[in-house]
Amino acid sequence: MFDRLPPLQTLRAFEATGRLLSMTLAAEELHVTHGAVSRHIKTLEDHLGVALFLRLTRRIVLTAEGAAFLVVVTRVLTELTRSAESLRGPKSAGRLTISTGISFASKWLGPRLHRLMARHPELDVHLDITDTNVDLSNGQIDAAVRYGVGRYPHVVAERILEETITPVCSPAYRARMGGLPSVESLAACRLLHEDRLVYDDRMLANWERWFAMAGVDGAPRGRGPIYSHGSMATEAAIRGEGVALGRSALVAEDLAAGRLVAPFPQLRLNSERGYDLVYRPGNRDQPKVCAVRDWLADEIRQFLGDAD
Repeated sequence: MFDRLPPLQTLRAFEATGRLLSMTLAAEELHVTHGAVSRHIKTLEDHLGVALFLRLTRRIVLTAEGAAFLVVVTRVLTELTRSAESLRGPKSAGRLTISTGISFASKWLGPRLHRLMARHPELDVHLDITDTNVDLSNGQIDAAVRYGVGRYPHVVAERILEETITPVCSPAYRARMGGLPSVESLAACRLLHEDRLVYDDRMLANWERWFAMAGVDGAPRGRGPIYSHGSMATEAAIRGEGVALGRSALVAEDLAAGRLVAPFPQLRLNSERGYDLVYRPGNRDQPKVCAVRDWLADEIRQFLGDAD
């Protein structure tokens, strides 16, 4: 009976591609080439005798058969992962791996991680830093904190922190620019931009949207460098290189320490994005996930209290 099963590598490629709806992203996640993923999918489709994806001009979508099969494959791979974790014994049980993005890790999560380790000395805490949405089904990552609109296929996502944005700069830069007495005075400033590597940026908070919210027409464009990460734009602002749109979680510590100032603190734009705790379905009550959730809840309560 088992000799008719598809090769395991084809199922892994199918699960990642079906979850991400992208062979390119699946290849990045599995650390193989796009061609390898494509060949695995073709092998699996030939083995099953059905098409699992529709190849459109610039995207792929699951067929009805593919969507149904993805549910089964995800469940089976998850069960295999759980069984493997249980066989690894205490060493695996004591390792807690959290994945998060570069900016959030450097400006918010990383500086607080020591308190999680102090609360749970029995856990061997590892921080996996990447802006790619990692595969949670293989058991290597226990939980992730992701920045976005909260839609992540085939996983559970709990919104833990909303985000607002407002201009920030160094105290010296504000003084050099005459104190920035009005929003209009930003027209003379170098504006620092963040160009996040996202696949759907229609809801991305940017300078144009902030100026519109502030009631200023004809917002200046292209007046400064573009950074791939919010933390990089924040660091440039700290160095006095211009005014950045400060994302609330990323600039809070620097504002409190006086490295940054917010010239217009009352003008905050809801970014419509935020941070979500993400984990595998069925793992809500798993001890390591509970440890992360409870610790994050306490940290965020403190963070929001300090921000008030």
